[in-house]
Amino acid sequence: MSQVVDLKLQVHEKPSKLQWLLLSFQHVFAMFGATVLVPILTGYPVSVALFASGIGTIIYNVITRFKVPVYLGSSFAYIVAVNIAVAAMGGEYGAAQTGLILVGIIYFVVALIVNAIGKGWIDRLLPPIVIGPMIAVIGLGLASIAVGNAGFVEGGDWKHMLVAIFTFLVTAFISTKAKGFFKIIPFLCGIALGYLFAVVLKIVDFDPVKTVIASQHYLALPDFILPFSTNGVFKEYRLYFGPETWAILPVALVTIAEHIGDHTVLGKVCGKNFLKDPGLNKTLMGDGIATSVSAFLGGPANTTYGENTGVIGLTKIASVYVTFGAACIAIVLSCIPLISAVISTIPKSVLGGMSIMLYGVIASNGLRVLVDNNIDFAKQKNLIIASAMLVIGLGGALLPLGNFVTLSGTALSATVGILLNLILPDEK
Repeated sequence: MSQVVDLKLQVHEKPSKLQWLLLSFQHVFAMFGATVLVPILTGYPVSVALFASGIGTIIYNVITRFKVPVYLGSSFAYIVAVNIAVAAMGGEYGAAQTGLILVGIIYFVVALIVNAIGKGWIDRLLPPIVIGPMIAVIGLGLASIAVGNAGFVEGGDWKHMLVAIFTFLVTAFISTKAKGFFKIIPFLCGIALGYLFAVVLKIVDFDPVKTVIASQHYLALPDFILPFSTNGVFKEYRLYFGPETWAILPVALVTIAEHIGDHTVLGKVCGKNFLKDPGLNKTLMGDGIATSVSAFLGGPANTTYGENTGVIGLTKIASVYVTFGAACIAIVLSCIPLISAVISTIPKSVLGGMSIMLYGVIASNGLRVLVDNNIDFAKQKNLIIASAMLVIGLGGALLPLGNFVTLSGTALSATVGILLNLILPDEK
């Protein structure tokens, strides 16, 4: 059942043209740091990751009939599996890309099963007592990234710390005190003012902009990597079906759980049940096809982004037009080296200051799932499941499964939660 939520713009409401542009840019900034960090950590071209996130979001919107204000960005869940596969293949991406294409197909198959027999079996595997802590682990698991980017580490530069604090406080102040239009673009304002403060402190590196200007290449296609020859226009990888490929597939079970969790949270934020309308089968299908397309083009797996859900939660702007606009902007940015270069000059401390708030919102939404579903922690089963998931998910636990698969973080936490929920008897 849908809940009544006080939103400034409902899912199908369209903002004015200027608001549309600014609100969409706000979502671009919200996803930008994580979306480009994944390719940096895995060796994928940043331009392809941006393009794939944009085209993937559009694909998702079409399949879900523009009913869900979701943004798809690069998935962190596959970083370890992809890096291991690439290393095992001597630096080649054939196994990784083939595996990610198959992950998208797994999503598609699960979507067909859900469409045929419903999602009761998924509900049994992933009840609120599992999804809530899982979402909390996702948010809190990213906390170290936010804190590190903000500079709050040993040997951190005080200038970066100041910029992060300034960005956080500006964003928080605008979110709580501003009126009118500024109240719905707190993150955009926070990043803009944080960036200006960073310029004043002389910690902005403009070298990427200078390089693009010197090259005079103002328009270019993304650096696609394709599974066929283009006579040197783009790099090439070969489809590969081997153990390095199969090792990537189990991660899909975890990201499907994340998918359900993200849509549950977004539904709470928007006062709707997106797992019923347009339906889990449609959302899984959109996410899966987007991932396969991204992998085919030489990019990382796509996933629903909690950062953008956090933006919706704080701004109360749930318009699908805004997230669709963000997707279009991402595609444009991927083809304009100068714009991408300018955005890439935003210091990590600015993104870190904003991320401290966003990742906290994600974690808090995990707790909200538990509260809204009246989870009784007086019952030992619930207490044990949540406790084990939080400690294992945040404690750095690792579980090697053979030579190529290692469960950790959210993956291991989700696995433990699912197994405990099935094994432990229900209390009377």
